[in-house]
Amino acid sequence: MDRKIDSEKAIRELVKSNMKTFAQTFSKRHISEIDDPNGTINMKIHNVFIAALGEEFQYYTALVRSFDSSLGNMLETLAVSIAGFFYDVTDKVNGPLYPAQTAKIAELLEAYKNRKNPKKVSVNDYKLLREIEKPESETTKVHVSDFYLYDKEKNEYFLIELKIGGDLDNKKARSEKEAIFEQYAILSNTLDKNAKIKCFFATAYNRYGEGKPWKQGRVKQFFSEEELLIGKDFWNFICKSDNGYDIIIDEYKKNADIIKNAFEISVNEIIKTKVA
Repeated sequence: MDRKIDSEKAIRELVKSNMKTFAQTFSKRHISEIDDPNGTINMKIHNVFIAALGEEFQYYTALVRSFDSSLGNMLETLAVSIAGFFYDVTDKVNGPLYPAQTAKIAELLEAYKNRKNPKKVSVNDYKLLREIEKPESETTKVHVSDFYLYDKEKNEYFLIELKIGGDLDNKKARSEKEAIFEQYAILSNTLDKNAKIKCFFATAYNRYGEGKPWKQGRVKQFFSEEELLIGKDFWNFICKSDNGYDIIIDEYKKNADIIKNAFEISVNEIIKTKVA
């Protein structure tokens, strides 16, 4: 069987199954928690400014916020599952992190933060961490990773920090780069000195519109263009295919009614019960 066709079929099946599971879980969870004061929806309805607009509006907006968060989690899970078809996937890195590397990371981050500093972000800065010599004593650190991938075919390692929408303020952008720097340092201390390691900041969609320039300046202050996998580029990378994004979106649209129906069922049941 043609490998491309086989891979496409596997990706489509995974998209569909994840959507079905998400829809079933979302609807069942929210309906079962209708009378639970600590339930997801009931914990989101206490904004007095929204409540003043009416109970129906109050519960609807609470469900929308919960939906947005839950959908993001589903997309992250889907991406990890798809990556498993093409890469060895690990959820953390662990190993030594040298004090001098931690100091160098802090120095670089401060330089990126200061717009008056002539030092600008560059992928070459990762090499500075590898040039630091091993100290006499070292501390082992475990770092949870969004994506730690190994490509057997190319013998390359990848570290990816994924944010669904990529809407980060300066503090979060800095912490994301710090996390990537530390993971890179740990891997470089653990793997062969010639091991190929690449790092990325990724988003599941382009918040400015697919195909349009991605202008998140706060992120670009800490991540260079070579480190970005935005929307389509992220899904294509995960699928190891130039058509990965198109396959996923096409299958998602085909099964969109599964999720839409689950949301409508949840809305109708909650409003019927709470706004009787």
